[in-house]
Amino acid sequence: MDGRMRVKIEIAPHAGFCFGVKRSVDAVDALLREGRSITTLGPVIHNPTVIASMVARGVTVANEMEEVAGDTVVIRAHGAPESVHQFFRDRGVRIVDTTCPFVARIHKKVRQASEQGLPVVIVGEEGHAEVTGIRGWVRGAPSFVVYSPGEVEALPPMQAACVVAQTTTPQEHYDALCALVRSRIPQCEVFGSICQATNVRQSEAKELASRVDAMLVLGGRNSSNTRKLFRLCAGLCKRTYFIEEAAQVASIPLRAQDHIGITAGASTPDEIIKEVVTRMSELDKTIPTPTDAPVDDFAAAFESTLVSIRPGQTVTGTIVQITDNEVCVNIGYKSDGLVPVAELIHQENHREAYKEGDEIEVEVVKVNDGEGNVLLSEKNIISRKNWDALVVKYENNEYVEGTGKDVVKGGLIVDVEGVRTFVPASQLSERYVEKIDQFVGKPLKLKIIEVDKQKRRLVASRKAVLAEESAAIKAAVWEKLEVGTTIHGIVRRLTDFGAFVDIGGVDGLIHITDLSWGRVKHPSEVVKPGDEVDVLVLALDRERERISLGLKQTKPKPWETAQVNYPVGSICEGKVVRIVTFGAFVELEPGLDGLVHISQIAATRINKVEDVLTVGDMVRVRILDVNPEAKRISLSIRDAVDASENADLPEGADLGLGDLPEEL
Repeated sequence: MDGRMRVKIEIAPHAGFCFGVKRSVDAVDALLREGRSITTLGPVIHNPTVIASMVARGVTVANEMEEVAGDTVVIRAHGAPESVHQFFRDRGVRIVDTTCPFVARIHKKVRQASEQGLPVVIVGEEGHAEVTGIRGWVRGAPSFVVYSPGEVEALPPMQAACVVAQTTTPQEHYDALCALVRSRIPQCEVFGSICQATNVRQSEAKELASRVDAMLVLGGRNSSNTRKLFRLCAGLCKRTYFIEEAAQVASIPLRAQDHIGITAGASTPDEIIKEVVTRMSELDKTIPTPTDAPVDDFAAAFESTLVSIRPGQTVTGTIVQITDNEVCVNIGYKSDGLVPVAELIHQENHREAYKEGDEIEVEVVKVNDGEGNVLLSEKNIISRKNWDALVVKYENNEYVEGTGKDVVKGGLIVDVEGVRTFVPASQLSERYVEKIDQFVGKPLKLKIIEVDKQKRRLVASRKAVLAEESAAIKAAVWEKLEVGTTIHGIVRRLTDFGAFVDIGGVDGLIHITDLSWGRVKHPSEVVKPGDEVDVLVLALDRERERISLGLKQTKPKPWETAQVNYPVGSICEGKVVRIVTFGAFVELEPGLDGLVHISQIAATRINKVEDVLTVGDMVRVRILDVNPEAKRISLSIRDAVDASENADLPEGADLGLGDLPEEL
């Protein structure tokens, strides 16, 4: 025994991965082994460390279904709306559905209830992916999301309803809200949809938090169930800490004989729990045991003034001598330390750069160089400091700067503050990079995604930086967007159903029906990629990051100006767009059609419109009548022809019958 007072660590039995999340992670791993091009619709796990590892192995995380690329999409444990499944089926994308079975049961329940006409009340967090997915399976009936008594009170009057819960809702909270719902809705069908694993995890966490000195809750801050665990524990234990990464353990103030409790959210892998426990154990060893033992012996007192050193240790000493080959340093040890010139930072002019009496920070290379001297290095300190600084930046999620050095198999070697860093080819860009050597010699902004402290190796990603910068731009644009405002954009790409427009870093969709007031068979009839357009913001779905835009709405409606632009009696040109038994519809401008009755097509009687006209013909017509309220315009081809013929006669010509022979 070393006489130290140890802390006690206790882990809740059901801390960490739930089987639903593990199922999703295992599915992604299996697909990677198959060599699939995988995109996950949203992060499959609310844990930044695990997601970074997946991205490093080639997984793409898409927040919008239109962003999914590759041949396979993974639906995460939270599930997704029915429309999302249909979207991928229509496009022939392979769907790997890892929706948690508990969540899938809720989907089935709300679909059946809503098909019977029952409104659906979901007890959960508005905007949470699981709640969005549940709501997407409601068919033909209203749905409501509530999570507070006030939201229940705000529900509209209903005779009956089906009530379900987000699987991670605390049971007591669900029961309390259900009681309130029942008081407002006479016929309630309450579905027991809370995952029992969640109940067990929360109960164990509360019991543990009530009897420990400090409580650690492990998991990502964007994980709903982990945040709930933290709130439950914090209400019972004042010293409750939220731990996302094991490195944060170092900042926790431990006391001798502390009893530490540990629980973890459903998205926390076992590896992170083990690493936290290991770090806690290492931290425990630094807690000293108070002692009052006197020091009587002079030799012992002298020894206590000497520092204890070991290879790899950093110490600060005073320079006592400078020679051509080395610098002698007093480090408080029983023998002085020697720094060879080759181990100094300033080697060429070391006699000018270093002075006797200066303090110098060095690393212990050898405690005894064979002659009783301590061998030291200043260069190693710089290398270590750079390494330590990079590890801190990794732990703080900060970016680093580097320069591309060499192309190697599978990627690029980058010099980051003197540390060789590997960037996989898949992490160089958001798109496939054909020529990696284009990055050699170029400055690169990177994000460290993996640290091997034993081998002192770093893996970094440029793709992650680009993605986060893009997300920041998106957030700034979304902050300014408002429905009803007109903004400038550039058409980026066309699809059969509309045109995507870049409005400053994010794309919005002009649906084909909002391109023109007239009929449009394909968006290319109105716009082409590269066109600059002013568009109106029609709708914003912040939860799903969808922007609906309108081009035609920036222009006057044709019927509002029809009487001014097409006065009765005027003659204009139009295109035959539709033929019916009683006449032909002629388009005067996009969105504005007029009817030429069969009797107004020709000077003589005709039996069929098709005998004279075909769709696509350009014809001259006279405006007979304009009725904006009824959205009707009456036209005549016959009168337009007559007007044209009369326009060719000399001024004052007699159009009467006086010159005809008398026998007629």
